Amino acid sequence: MLLDPAAAGDEVADVHAPADSSKRPAAFTPDSRQAWVRLALALIIGSIGSVGMWSVVVVLPVVQGEFGATRGAVSLAFTLTVLGFGLGGVATGRITDRFGIVAAMALSIGVLGAAYVLAGFSTTLWQFIAVHFLIGLGTSATFAPLMAEASHWFERYRGLAVTIVAGGNYVGGTIWPPLVNWGVQSLGWRTTHIAIGVFCAVAMTIVLVVLRARMGGEHVRDHDNAPPPRVDLRLSTNALTAVLCIAGISCCVAMAMPQVHIVAYCGDLGYGVARGAEMLSLMMAFGIVSRIGSGFLADKIGGIRTLLIGSVAQGVALLFYLFFDGLTSLYVISAMFGLFQGGIVPSYAIIVRESMPASEAATRVGIVILASVFGMSFGGFVSGVIFDSTGSYAAAFLNGLVWNALNVIIVVGLLIRSRARFVPA
Repeated sequence: MLLDPAAAGDEVADVHAPADSSKRPAAFTPDSRQAWVRLALALIIGSIGSVGMWSVVVVLPVVQGEFGATRGAVSLAFTLTVLGFGLGGVATGRITDRFGIVAAMALSIGVLGAAYVLAGFSTTLWQFIAVHFLIGLGTSATFAPLMAEASHWFERYRGLAVTIVAGGNYVGGTIWPPLVNWGVQSLGWRTTHIAIGVFCAVAMTIVLVVLRARMGGEHVRDHDNAPPPRVDLRLSTNALTAVLCIAGISCCVAMAMPQVHIVAYCGDLGYGVARGAEMLSLMMAFGIVSRIGSGFLADKIGGIRTLLIGSVAQGVALLFYLFFDGLTSLYVISAMFGLFQGGIVPSYAIIVRESMPASEAATRVGIVILASVFGMSFGGFVSGVIFDSTGSYAAAFLNGLVWNALNVIIVVGLLIRSRARFVPA
């Protein structure tokens, strides 16, 4: 249909076509069906990639026997894995904020696959130990950065989404240990490591390609559609990050006591290490329930209140450990502890996303997770030192309660600040 040249100004003046519409990001609606598809893919890739945190625990005795090393020397592999996981979370978080989760995940997949193959070809203990730092790095993108990225896809169900992604770590903890153990018994630990590297590289790449397609190709790092912060704590981003780091350290020092020492504790009580291992598995299983439940709760009352509830409940469980040491009671308390603490760490990611810009979320979550990893490592170490000094775990449980109280105080302070903005002037 031709336009009247004389009237062209009136007819088309209000129409402004973009110079290149192909460069505009595809529309994305938070909480949509597309968001849930992305979340399912993120859970799959997180569950596969979490192998780096669990395989080393299974193979330690076999590797120790082959190299004729002490248990302490071989355990350095786990220490370096945790260190790589924590530092890698910050690095891949930064990459995620600048270039997108696909770039960060692709880098991690490459490192993870290569590291497992190198572990399989290790000829000395120091090589096996050193390569586990790379395994930690390769695993890191499947936790903090992935949680932060998932938080951009949801508004109404943001808490649930973050905890589902975080649950991938526990899903991996349920699936991978028996598979790795079967591989070690059937094929040997070297072949098992090589097989894990190849499988992770192939399987995670396939899932990542599908995720990239669902996120819109070149627009995978666009945060324009991410919901803005909705909580004002009247703190600068750096100050809030520092406060959350202190809170993360304190809660994880307390968390480490049962998680790291429950097996040894049961052995000391005469119940046997097998009972302690069962209690640890029970803890992890209820932790999955806790993570999902805390996500529902966070969507109703917010991340800060959810963290406060989890921290107080964790303190109650620690207190029970002081007064009850019967076999049945320890099973019950361990299940309670898993149920109470599973949602604590993901709550930090929810708080970061509720109160900080989307463009910084992955980096900030990575920093806070690094602090919590340090707290977990320090908590496990100091509990052992306290036991060596006192000959009992009672003082170690008390130490955990003190650190847990510090966490509660910090979170209450944040809650007060978040409520203050609603007080009329």
